[in-house]
Amino acid sequence: MHLEVPAVSLSAVLSAADPSPTPSESGALRVPSLQDAQESAGDAAGWVEENWSTWLAIGLRVLLILVIATVLRVMVRRAITKLVDRMSRTGQAVGGTALGGLLVNAERRRQRSQAIGSVLRSVASFLILGTAALMVLGTFQINLAPLLASAGVAGVAIGFGARNLVTDFLSGVFMILEDQYGVGDTIDAGVASGEVIEVGLRVTKLRGDNGEIWYVRNGEVKRIGNLSQGWATAGVDVTVRADEDLDRVKATLSGVAEKMGKEEPWNELLWSPIEVLGLDSVLLDSMVVRLSAKTMPGKSLTVERELRWRIKRAFDATGIRIVGGATAVEDVEASDPTAGVAPPSVYASTISPQSVAASPLPPPSTTK
Repeated sequence: MHLEVPAVSLSAVLSAADPSPTPSESGALRVPSLQDAQESAGDAAGWVEENWSTWLAIGLRVLLILVIATVLRVMVRRAITKLVDRMSRTGQAVGGTALGGLLVNAERRRQRSQAIGSVLRSVASFLILGTAALMVLGTFQINLAPLLASAGVAGVAIGFGARNLVTDFLSGVFMILEDQYGVGDTIDAGVASGEVIEVGLRVTKLRGDNGEIWYVRNGEVKRIGNLSQGWATAGVDVTVRADEDLDRVKATLSGVAEKMGKEEPWNELLWSPIEVLGLDSVLLDSMVVRLSAKTMPGKSLTVERELRWRIKRAFDATGIRIVGGATAVEDVEASDPTAGVAPPSVYASTISPQSVAASPLPPPSTTK
C-alpha cells in the first residue's frame, strides 16, 4: 500500500509553529529580522559610497592645513631663536670696546634675549595656529562671520577692561626691544629708583638703596633715567677761605688727582683724568673749587668719597684750611661780653636826686 504525504511548504510550517500575534500582543517589541539588517547595511553602504569622496577630500585638506601650519610654526620659531642668539652674540662686543662689554653684560643679554624670543615666538604661534584653525573651520563649511564678529566684540571688551594690563605689556615689550635698561642697571623710574634685579613684560623689579624691593608697573613709568649706561661723573666741590693762594690750592689738588689716577684700583674705576675745573663760585669770605672725572658706571660715589679723603689729608699737610659752608666764619678775638652793654641810667633808681626832681608834683588837696 502506498501512502501519499501532502506537500507542505516551509512558510506554512513556520506559520503553524508561530501563529500570528493576537491583537493584545501587537504592542510588543519586534526583533529586527535578517532581512531588515541587510537593508540597513545596504543603505549605510550606499550612503558611504556616495559621500566617501567628500570625506576624503575634507580629511586630506584638514591634514594638509595642519601639516603646513606645524612645519611653518617650527621653522618660524627656529628662525626667531637663531636671530635672538645672533643678537645676543653680537651685543657682546658693541663697538669693540670695554665700554660696550659693560653696557651689555651677560645676565642682561640673556634675560633680554629670552624676553624678546618668548614674545616673538608667542606672537608667531598665535598667528599661525589661529589662521590654521580658521581655515579648518572653513573647510567644514562653517560660517565664520558670526565667530569673527563675536571675537571682535570680545576683543574690544577685553581691551577696555584690561587696558592697564595691555598698556603694561606693550610698554614692557618696547622697553626690552629698545634696551632702555637691564639687569644690574641703576635707574630712576620716577615712582622708584634703585638697581634693576628683574625685567618682566608687565613689572620691573628694583632694589632700593635701603634694600627694599620695588615692583614698578611698566605702564606707570613715564620717564627713565639710566645711571649705568655709558659713564658716570664724579664731582667734588672744595670750599676754602677767600684769602688762600689759588696757585697753591690748584697745585695741591692736581697732585692729589695725579697720584690717585695711578694707584690701584682707582686707575680702573677712573675713565678719564681728574680735572681741576677751577672756581665754581666766589663769595666774600670763601671760594669753591670744583673737581670732576668720568668713572665707571655706578662707581661715582666711591670715587668721590676717596677723593675727598685724599684732599683733606693733602690740605692738612700743606696748611690749607677748608671751611664748612657757603660762608666762612672768621676767627675773632675774645672780647668783653659787657663791652656792648650801656651803663645803667641814674633814672633807674627811684631815690636818686634826678628821679626825685623829675617825678611829677602831687595834685593839691581839696579837703579842708
